[in-house]
Amino acid sequence: MTDQPVPDVTTRPNVARMYDYFLGGSHNFPADRAAADRVLEIFPETGVAAQTNRHFLRRAVRYAAEQGVRQFLDIGAGLPTQDAVHEVVRAVAPDARVVYVDYDEVAVGYARQLLTGVPGTAVVQGDLRRPDELLAHPDVRATVDLDQPVAVLLLAVLHFVPDQDDPWAAIARLRDATVPGSHLVLSHLTLDGISPELAERGQAVYRNSSAPLVPRTRAETARFFAGYDLVEPGLVATTRWRPDGEPETVDAHGYAGVGVRR
Repeated sequence: MTDQPVPDVTTRPNVARMYDYFLGGSHNFPADRAAADRVLEIFPETGVAAQTNRHFLRRAVRYAAEQGVRQFLDIGAGLPTQDAVHEVVRAVAPDARVVYVDYDEVAVGYARQLLTGVPGTAVVQGDLRRPDELLAHPDVRATVDLDQPVAVLLLAVLHFVPDQDDPWAAIARLRDATVPGSHLVLSHLTLDGISPELAERGQAVYRNSSAPLVPRTRAETARFFAGYDLVEPGLVATTRWRPDGEPETVDAHGYAGVGVRR
């Protein structure tokens, strides 16, 4: 038997597993930790920013559930972590249904293991850049009724989709597939106010990972909400979207908002 090369899945840094490491998780490999540590050297607050993003997710999905939304499509869900979407929304609406979507096979595999036997949930391997395929997936169709309001969640994922893939068009397609009253919950990395030298160093780390890093300005991020009415306080720094007493020690380099489909 000839020696086989170590699979790329463990040797190339993966952005989902790096994020898991930032959150203090254990679903990551040495290559992921090494790359994440390089990011932390450049931006020491990255771990806190990842926690801030999770806090926003909890607040936003709870808000959507309180508005009567009972279906959640979490795209770019990444690796399973504490306070998963179905756990948060079912504290408000026990009958809520959740589909977790990611294109990374490792993330999907872990999620399927953890959610085996959890009713009203599904885990789908899909790509945001191909929204029609995603929406047509049998497990999505079996779990989500597109004739009823849906909350589409895009947390810290769009900054891994380059402009040439036209993520704005993908979001518009998802919007058009949902009914009025549906929600868009979105957070996005920005390097507004960061020196070009630091920005380049951070982006260089991700160029050697599973996805490039594409920070965007506030105006570029606001474009994703075309066709939605932003709920108060609008598109703001992640820590400033309806804070509810959770500890937020930094104003993380990101924007966050929730929109309601017109």
